[in-house]
Amino acid sequence: MKALQDLIIFTKTAQLGSLSACARQLDLTPAAASAAVKRLEAELGVALFIRSTRHLRLTQEGEVFLRHCQEALQILDEGSQAMTHGVAAVRGTLQLSAPSDLGRNMLVGWLDSFQQQYPEVEVRLRLTDRIADIYSQPVDLALRYGEPPLSNLVALSVAPGNRRILCASPAYLEQHGTPAAPDELTRHNCLCYMLSEYTYNRWRLFGEDQEYTVEVKGNRVSDDGDVVRRWAINGHGIAYKSALDVARDLGAGNLISLCPEWRGEPAPLNLICADRRQLNPAVRALHQSLKEHCRQLLNENGLQYLNKP
Repeated sequence: MKALQDLIIFTKTAQLGSLSACARQLDLTPAAASAAVKRLEAELGVALFIRSTRHLRLTQEGEVFLRHCQEALQILDEGSQAMTHGVAAVRGTLQLSAPSDLGRNMLVGWLDSFQQQYPEVEVRLRLTDRIADIYSQPVDLALRYGEPPLSNLVALSVAPGNRRILCASPAYLEQHGTPAAPDELTRHNCLCYMLSEYTYNRWRLFGEDQEYTVEVKGNRVSDDGDVVRRWAINGHGIAYKSALDVARDLGAGNLISLCPEWRGEPAPLNLICADRRQLNPAVRALHQSLKEHCRQLLNENGLQYLNKP
């Protein structure tokens, strides 16, 4: 614990810019504070501060070491609080980006429950179907459909077995008929999703031992996934949606699953962050909460088979 105290003294001295001010705040003698910094410098083999009779500032090596000290002390503090306070240790601000449909219709309610359980967590939610850049935008976490990116990003699996589903309203099917095979989609009005001016109108489906890609067309295209879902519910055509987005509509009979012997393409849901050091208790608690909500959602609406990757 003496080594830990030395780190605390060093960090506080750098923050206050004064050994004597650090000593007063930590109820130490100036000599004890100075000795702690000298022990660290001797162990590291570098000078951490440039001192004069009136001023004290960090060396370049001191600035680098300070960043690591701050991260280490934060991690230790979170671990200590987790041991002593349990739920109360789950605190902080979560800046989260999520797809529009899932965000409006599922995630908002799930986050209400999460914050009731963990009242010391603040949530800042951004809903967008554009892929959030967690390096340049004010976002720490992003819920994303699709396979995790091959990069340094950290991906926590939320719903690994989720897939896309062909679906339409009973009213549309009554008026236009029900397609029995993928190639019949070309004779139907298909509701397409658009992202960055690219229209996703090539739908892939998987049979027993083959893959089928059909190029569809229709009179409605939107860059908002929730709009596509609403068009389908209102009887305007056939949609190709994530099962999570339409699970409640399927369970309530607002939408009907089509071509059940043909599986839609995988759409696993992941929680993405930039660095594993961001996986604090609040992020881990959110991850577990989202996994459970997705599992329950699929189970309650007859989509249990999608709970397996």
